[in-house]
Amino acid sequence: MSLSIAGKTAIVTGAANGIGLAIGRHFLDKGANVMFADIDEARLEAEIGAAARSDGPVRMFAGDLRRKLDITNLLSATMDAFERVDILVNASRQMQASDPLCIDDDAVEPMLQQNLMPSLRLTQLTAKRMIAHAERSGEPLQGAIINLSSLAARLTRPELMGYSIACAALEQMTRSMAVVLAPRGIRVNAVAFGSVMSASLQGHLKEHPEDRDAILKGTPLGRIAACSELVETVQFLASDASSFMTGQVVTVDGGRGLLDGVSVSAY
Repeated sequence: MSLSIAGKTAIVTGAANGIGLAIGRHFLDKGANVMFADIDEARLEAEIGAAARSDGPVRMFAGDLRRKLDITNLLSATMDAFERVDILVNASRQMQASDPLCIDDDAVEPMLQQNLMPSLRLTQLTAKRMIAHAERSGEPLQGAIINLSSLAARLTRPELMGYSIACAALEQMTRSMAVVLAPRGIRVNAVAFGSVMSASLQGHLKEHPEDRDAILKGTPLGRIAACSELVETVQFLASDASSFMTGQVVTVDGGRGLLDGVSVSAY
């Protein structure tokens, strides 16, 4: 089977920086049409604004995907630009620490609203658009949805309880939607990352440089991944090369999940 995604249309959320931006740019390099979506309009404009205004394979959408209307508008903008959606990458994530015993510092619900609900709602609506397009066109449907998760879903960091719960729920959502959508020809998979040099990790290490050594010691490969090292895994799940895979969580973590995660830094 081919790894090619040329000619396909992808929506990538969290695409103004870090992993999402790297995925969007990689997909462009491989010949896909890409809608870059993010809440940070200024950053989107700085990164891909000029390209998005040309009559080419790039578009951008600035909106808060915690709002249902913005999700609907994102799908409509994508259909207006490219007339179809073949791939969805839910790459928008936010990590927030909190005291799990402090009822006035509840980060669980915000983490669910940020890291789970937009991905669930966008998956539901995108799947419906994929199905409707296939029915109109008479083409066989081979859609792919990829959710970005984290080792936090299975490792224990009490101060990240809200984020961990959201990631675990995202992985269960991946499996459930995979079963629901399989008869329609839409595959749903996830990628669980370890430590990646994203914008958030860069900012964290500037404030807490001591955590770098803890991360390296807790990662058997002994380094932090670059965003570019992860994009081909996402491409694989988006392509026909993974045509018999659905409901799976692929781990890309440098071996970190093999060790005791309690003593390892949050990232």
